[in-house]
Amino acid sequence: MNDIRSAPAIVAMGVAGCGKTVVGEALAKELGAIFIEGDRLHPPENVARMARGEPLTDALREGWLDAIGERIAASIADGQKAVAACSALKRSYRDRLRGFCPDIVFLYLKIDRETAWRRVAGRKGHFMPASLVDSQFATLEEPDPDELAVTVDATWTVAAIVNELLG
Repeated sequence: MNDIRSAPAIVAMGVAGCGKTVVGEALAKELGAIFIEGDRLHPPENVARMARGEPLTDALREGWLDAIGERIAASIADGQKAVAACSALKRSYRDRLRGFCPDIVFLYLKIDRETAWRRVAGRKGHFMPASLVDSQFATLEEPDPDELAVTVDATWTVAAIVNELLG
């Protein structure tokens, strides 16, 4: 797990409900890193589309991925380690983020469909409806062995995940 500590940037990735934000925030705190919440960088039209239960297309994700990549690059340029929460579901999305920082380590929070659906259905005040969970799994391309990525069981507690990564 040394890759996590030495990485200039970490992206907590996975389907909706896997815990990207809570794990990312906890990891950033432990590492003294800047936390970047990818959901806050979606343009209003993306948020409206998802709120209506419509999955995003690759084209609609491009600007959003670039916004996250730019924030990561700016943090690194300022001498700060960055931890971002971003679904990064496809290899092409991760490659796009690597264009901003080739040494990003992806933290894949792996979760089963039923747990993800239950978590998303139970969220209050979030634009992403549980009806989109299936489309997230349909889009998901798990990280390939040649990618800088660490896979963790997202059903563990946040503390257990952070301890596994940094312990």
